[in-house]
Amino acid sequence: MPTSASPTRKLAALGAVIALVVAVVALGIAVGKAVEGSRDTGGTGEPQAASTAAEVDGAQQKMFDDLAARTSRREDGDPLALGTKDAPVVLVEYADYQCSFCGRFTRETQPALVEKYVDAGTLRIEFRNFPLYGADSERAARASWAAGQQGRFWQMHDELYAETRKGDALAEDKLVDLARAGGVRDIEKFRTDMRSPAAERALKKDQEEGYQLGVQSTPSFLVNGRPVAGAQPTEVFAQAVRDAAATAKKRSEGGAK
Repeated sequence: MPTSASPTRKLAALGAVIALVVAVVALGIAVGKAVEGSRDTGGTGEPQAASTAAEVDGAQQKMFDDLAARTSRREDGDPLALGTKDAPVVLVEYADYQCSFCGRFTRETQPALVEKYVDAGTLRIEFRNFPLYGADSERAARASWAAGQQGRFWQMHDELYAETRKGDALAEDKLVDLARAGGVRDIEKFRTDMRSPAAERALKKDQEEGYQLGVQSTPSFLVNGRPVAGAQPTEVFAQAVRDAAATAKKRSEGGAK
């Protein structure tokens, strides 16, 4: 018969659970500060960012580190990622293809981050499908995953976000047209992959990760575990990347404990 855990081990496990709950609640509060405009309900307000300039104490940094460890997958050959898996900074994005602010980030901010930080080996971007707006969003998410099975995720991603698309604009035949425009060669495989259980599992994995973290709106981001909510100006993300890179460099040089 298996032996029961010792009181010390039970206390350690309980402490880990409590720490995780605190981290998740804190992230939910941070990303939940995005205003209703970031939900695409027609509001004109700008989404608000969790501060990236404030000083971070040891407990906060530990929380960010824990969140980064839980969410930064760093998988070889991940078609939904840009940049080397060993980059010191990982930006994780939770997004919906009917979200206009997600599209704005893709068009206005991501190219600058790729040019300055991804290409330099400082940053890795990992995309998470987090559909909030029903079946049309879920279909688009599965389509992007299916394009990724042929090495064309980011091309399909950019086609989807080239303009705001909603409802019938994300019907299967429309998605096939976008896949062709994005360079997907085998359209029958694309259709099969889009409808497959594997696509459903991949989508569910991303959704469950976001829900467990308390993500409430799109786009929501983690930069080495530190939350940034909404499609902020490029400089907000650039500063977050620089801060995270500086922390990582300090640690690699033995300056952080």
